[in-house]
Parts: sequence; C-alpha cells; structure tokens
Amino acid sequence: MSSRSKPDGERLTVRELCILSLLGAFIFATKFALAGLPNVNLNTLLIILCVVFFGWKTLYAVFIYVMLEGLVFGFSLWWFSYLYAWPAVTALAMLFRKNRSALVWAAFAGIIGLVFGPIMYVLYLFVTGWETAFALWVAGIPYDLIHCGSNFMLTLLLYKPLYKVFQHYLPERTGAQEEPADPDENPMT
Repeated sequence: MSSRSKPDGERLTVRELCILSLLGAFIFATKFALAGLPNVNLNTLLIILCVVFFGWKTLYAVFIYVMLEGLVFGFSLWWFSYLYAWPAVTALAMLFRKNRSALVWAAFAGIIGLVFGPIMYVLYLFVTGWETAFALWVAGIPYDLIHCGSNFMLTLLLYKPLYKVFQHYLPERTGAQEEPADPDENPMT
C-alpha cells in the first residue's frame, strides 16, 4: 500500500459498494416503474439521500444508474448528457449535505427539475447547434415544469420517511463525516 492511500474513512468498503450498487439499481427501477408519468421520478430525492449518507461515494450509485439507463434504453445523445448531468446534481447536493430540512431539500429538488432539461441540452449545443438545442429546450418547458413540481412534492412528502429507512438500515458510519442527524429535530421543516 502506498503512502498516498486514502484514510480509512474515505475508502470504499465492499459493503458500501454493494449498497451503492443496489441503490443505483433502485434509482433505475423507481424511474422505470414511474415511466408512465412524464418527468415524475424519485431520482433526485434518492440521490439527495445517498449524498446525505454517503457523500461523494454517491457517484458510484449514480454511474450504476446511468449505465443501466444506457444498457436498457440505448446509448444515444441523451445518455451522454446523463454522464455529466447526474454527477452535477450530486455535486450540487454536496453543497447542502449537512441540511436536514425536507423543505430545503424539496426546493433544491424542484430547482433541479426545472433546470435539468436545459442542463441536458448543453451537449446538444455542440453536437446539433444552438437552434436545435433551443427548440428542444422550448418544447420541453412543460415537462420541466412537471419535473419541478413533482420533484418538489415527492421530496417534501418522502424525504423524512425515506431518511428514516436509510437511517434504520445504515445505522453505522457509511462514509459520512459524521452521523446524519434526525430530520425531525430540524426546526426549519
């Protein structure tokens, strides 16, 4: 082992790898289950919870999810956008990682839902040109609004119950700097 090895708290354990792989598959399964409802999914909420409990290790779950999307639905231009869009959501969630307020996370998820479409079309700017990217963005505005509203409501309703499920099944340190606090103790909710 080299002297540049990460401290024990930063290494990915086999248990964490298994849990994060299952969470990545779960993100995919929930999106697939809700596929009949346009732009209604639990992706952002589940990534938020992974960030709260696993920090940057969440990227393992995100890339499992993205790979499953490509394997099932094909590796098209939208898929390549997922390679930067979902890690960007993870990075933004890391900025608020210490937060335990369902309302703050719901606002965060709503904003992500609103801007996810435009983030996806950044790649289209370079591949298809600004006219196509702009047309796709404008055509997608109603779906972005649905994505915003559904992300907000689902996160507001499900953050606390799912947080408790995570806390119940992941009671020991999961890679977080400190054990996440109970969201019911936060007066901001």
